[in-house]
Amino acid sequence: MIPLAQSLAAQGIHTQADIHSNLGTSALVEATISAKEGALSKHGALVVQTGAKTGRSAKDKFIVRDATTEDTVWWGKVNASMTPEHFAALKEDFMAAVASKETLYVADLFGGSQPEHRVNVRVINELAWHNLFIRTLLVRPTAEELADITPEYTIIDLPSFKADPARHGTNSETVIAVNLTEKLILIGGTKYAGEMKKSVFGILNYLLPTKGVMPMHCSSNISADGKTAVFFGLSGTGKTTLSADASRTLIGDDEHGWSDTAVFNFEGGCYAKMIRLSEEAEPEIYATTRRFGTVLENVVMDPQTRELDFDDNSLAENTRGAYPIDFIPNTSKDNLGPVPSNVVMLTADAFGVLPPIAKLTPEQAMYHFLSGYTAKVAGTEIGVTEPEATFSTCFGAPFMPRHPSVYGNLLKERIAKGEVQCWLLNTGWTGGKYGTGNRMPIKATRALLNAALDGDLDGVEFREDANFGFAVPVHVPVLAQAGIDQTILDPRSTWSDTTDYDATAAKLVKLFIDNFAEFEAHVDEGVRKAAPIAV
Repeated sequence: MIPLAQSLAAQGIHTQADIHSNLGTSALVEATISAKEGALSKHGALVVQTGAKTGRSAKDKFIVRDATTEDTVWWGKVNASMTPEHFAALKEDFMAAVASKETLYVADLFGGSQPEHRVNVRVINELAWHNLFIRTLLVRPTAEELADITPEYTIIDLPSFKADPARHGTNSETVIAVNLTEKLILIGGTKYAGEMKKSVFGILNYLLPTKGVMPMHCSSNISADGKTAVFFGLSGTGKTTLSADASRTLIGDDEHGWSDTAVFNFEGGCYAKMIRLSEEAEPEIYATTRRFGTVLENVVMDPQTRELDFDDNSLAENTRGAYPIDFIPNTSKDNLGPVPSNVVMLTADAFGVLPPIAKLTPEQAMYHFLSGYTAKVAGTEIGVTEPEATFSTCFGAPFMPRHPSVYGNLLKERIAKGEVQCWLLNTGWTGGKYGTGNRMPIKATRALLNAALDGDLDGVEFREDANFGFAVPVHVPVLAQAGIDQTILDPRSTWSDTTDYDATAAKLVKLFIDNFAEFEAHVDEGVRKAAPIAV
């Protein structure tokens, strides 16, 4: 095997640092403690702090705009460009910083669990816990694979590096610069480890569509009879909760690919929100916080007792935990499963307009996938008194380098090819908008979801929704069995003031139509006709 220092030099990375290559969990935890980068909790999890950056720095991320990316990247507010000249200056300064380090940690990993569709990723870190984090989140090669692995993409992650906006063309001292031609990602000025994970997601989202593979920001699981379901949804819609069903096998909680033969997890770990975590509500995730090998970001810990306080948000609201996926019971051994039988799009409609479940045609599925709708509730920001619509195309716009229609068309093709059932599941409000109505009962959501996934909705009567045109069940026997009134299926009938419902529905329809205007020229007539009906 080629010595790592020699291998790095072949990549143009020269350093006199003491290089720690492909260390295991125990060694990286020891290194973290020795360097005073973190501390162990009472039950063995590693607790770290990310400082000022407790989430992604969306305005500090750039893709180099060159001959490779000029016509393949969807440039705009999501994908900001960096000139090759600015990247060259940034790279020069990064390499100088790498050369000056006394210690570096290197991990060779896979992005993607299906061998024919994965990429080899080398990650170079100055922090031991960052190296542990990325080793936990990506797919870990076997010893045999590691002996043969050749890096395709390289990430250099230096939190101590400070970008110079004048020299590097950045917006601040923080930078996430992606060069798809050189296959190099430079991350500086942030200790938030999630930037590395999402950079690999972005690489796969760029590469896989050219192979006909659909990259997805979703969770996924498998039923006892071997049928896969995928769950698209933005934060707060129930993506993780609904996919973590003890009766189904978990493939993954965040990032997947849909190939001709499988749904495969991009990762080998999970990255869960920890704020206000309770053993009663989420026992499987809670159990991971009491295991050696879990990394907890910005979770408050008593320095004397080493007890964790998940309700304390004084360090961050976005507290996180990274742990190997096999820390969760009943997970897929190979991080993959059969191609989907069901696609579920989750939304938390705070306007109280959408039904609790609706069946979608392939064209309607593409429309709602490109829309990526959910709603913020009133009161989350000063002065906000009404629900606020949020649209994030493909349910993950910040991570999609190509035009959304590329992913939308792939989804529509795969749905049609596999005769996949598509559903819109509303986990939001019923009986009125937020502040007047009530949150959709979780037992109703679970009952309807299970009925859809188990085929129990195949023989029921459906009506066409007057506003959105999709099919809504009229009567579902499992609701009665759960003691839930069937009127919940017709949102208008749950409002005390139907005139107010009609006005609110018209407002939401207009928001959908206005949002979709930028995609109309990129989709076919069938998808355009899947739009809601303006009154």
